[in-house]
Amino acid sequence: MPQSLVQNYMHIVFSTKHREPFIKDSKKEELFSYLGGVCLDLESQPIIVGGTCDHVHLLINLSRKIALMTLVERVKTSSSKWIKDEGIEYYNFYWQNGYGGFSVSRKHIEEVRRYIQNQEEHHRNISFKDEYRKHLRTNGVGFDERYIWD
Repeated sequence: MPQSLVQNYMHIVFSTKHREPFIKDSKKEELFSYLGGVCLDLESQPIIVGGTCDHVHLLINLSRKIALMTLVERVKTSSSKWIKDEGIEYYNFYWQNGYGGFSVSRKHIEEVRRYIQNQEEHHRNISFKDEYRKHLRTNGVGFDERYIWD
């Protein structure tokens, strides 16, 4: 086969370190746009980027040319450096060490997009930790509670 054809939709979730509420309303759109731009630079098309004051969700079409682990590392490293230059209030900004990555079938893209778009409303009823545990269980990802939080 002379071509490599891939369609790999991924829902990526990660939080600020210790879920500190560093992502201010005044900076959210700019940060989300920056995160999407890093994905684009890595040839991974962002569909939507969203989140709340303490975590982000990215729905992307992951490039066939990059491993998910590498993409997340570059997104987090680049955005962390960028936001620290945005003001003294971000001097102690860090992302958590880990992340969640969940494959999404094409037929569920719109459902996940709406879910990410409505994060503020969604989190009036469920904490980030409970949400993340739910994602892990729904996707059959085994985990040890002692090691998923930092």
